[in-house]
Amino acid sequence: MIFVKAEDLKVGMRLAKPIYNKKGIMLYERNTKLTQQGIQSVKNFNFIGLYILEPAEPLPPMSDIDIEFERFQTMSVFNLKENLQLLISKKEPKGIQKLINSIIKNYGNLYTKINFMQNIRSKSDYLYKHSLNVAILSAIISNVLGIHGTEQEEIVYASLIYDVGKINLEDDLVSKENPDEAEFEKIKKAINEGHGVLEYSYKMPMGVKRLVGQVQRKIYYGANEENDDVKMFVGTKIIEVADAYDKMTAMKLDENPASEIKAIKYLKSEESHFDQEIVKALIYGINIAAPGTCIEFVNGEKGLVVRTNLEDVLKPMILDFRYNHLHELDKLDENDGYQIKDVMKTMDNRIIINQDLLEIYKDILKDTIKGR
Repeated sequence: MIFVKAEDLKVGMRLAKPIYNKKGIMLYERNTKLTQQGIQSVKNFNFIGLYILEPAEPLPPMSDIDIEFERFQTMSVFNLKENLQLLISKKEPKGIQKLINSIIKNYGNLYTKINFMQNIRSKSDYLYKHSLNVAILSAIISNVLGIHGTEQEEIVYASLIYDVGKINLEDDLVSKENPDEAEFEKIKKAINEGHGVLEYSYKMPMGVKRLVGQVQRKIYYGANEENDDVKMFVGTKIIEVADAYDKMTAMKLDENPASEIKAIKYLKSEESHFDQEIVKALIYGINIAAPGTCIEFVNGEKGLVVRTNLEDVLKPMILDFRYNHLHELDKLDENDGYQIKDVMKTMDNRIIINQDLLEIYKDILKDTIKGR
C-alpha cells in the first residue's frame, strides 16, 4: 500500500480505501480501479491524495465497523467545516446540533471499545479533522465516565468549536506542534478572537461558552486549579486529554505520528498535567494493544498480544515470535528487554492485527495457564 498525492493519481490504480461524498454516500469501493471521473472527484473534494494498492497486493482486511468509522469521519468533516465557517462569520451554524447528536449516538453510548483510526491530514483540513476527532474521543470518554444528557452534549459541542479562531490563521500555524514565541502569540490572538466571535451566538448554550473559555485557558495559557484558584470542569479535563491524544497520533504528510502506545505512555507519565482518571477512561474506550496486535519489543524482537491486561494496558500477555514463549509483562523487570517499544502498523497507520495467528496460539495460551 502506498500514498499517492492527488496530482499523481493515474487511471487504473486500485483504491485501498473507499471514497465517500459529503453526504456519506460511497462513490467508489475498496479495490475499485480509478477512472478519470474518479480522479476528478478526488480533486473536487480537495483530497490531498489516496491510499493505493500495489499492483499485486491483496485487499487488506477491514471490518465493517472500521469502514463505517471512516465513512462517518469523512461525512462529518464536511459538515463541521461548513458550521465552523458560519460561526467565524458571526452566523448561526445550521447543522451543528445534528452533528453533535450523531457523534453521541454513534460514539457516546458504546458498550465496547473501538479502533480509533486516523485519516491523513493536510495543513488546510487539519483544523476540521482535529476538532471532529477530539469531539468523538470526548464522547467516548464521557460515556465511560457515565456522563450523558446535557452535560455530554455540552462537552461534545465545546470539543467541536474551541479552536474555531484558528480558521483565520495561516495553514502552517494551525498544525504546528512547537511554535516559537512569536508564532504562539499569533495562535493565542486567533483563539481569543474566536472566543469573542462565539459570544455573538445567542443560540449557543451558556454552559458551552463557559466550557470553551476554560478549555482555551487550560490548553493555550496553562491555567490550572492550583495556580488560578478555579475548579476545572470535568469537560475541560476530558477535552484536554482528547486534544493531546489526537495531536500526537494524527497522520500528517510531513510528519510521522506517535503510536497509540507512545501517546498513552506520555499521557500516563504527565500525572500533574493530565487527569489520570480521564486517561484511564480513554484507555477503556478505545483499543490499545488488543489481542491480535503485532508489537515490537524494546530488544528488537517481535510478538503478538494474546491477552489484554485490564489493570495496565501497556503490560499485556505477549507471545514472542522467535521462541514461542509467553511473556506476562506486568511480572517482568522493566529492563529485561521484553517490554513494548511500539505497535507494528501498515502504511496507512492501521494497526497490524493477526487474528489467524491468534487462533493458532490459543492452545499454547490455554496449556500455559493450565500448567501454573
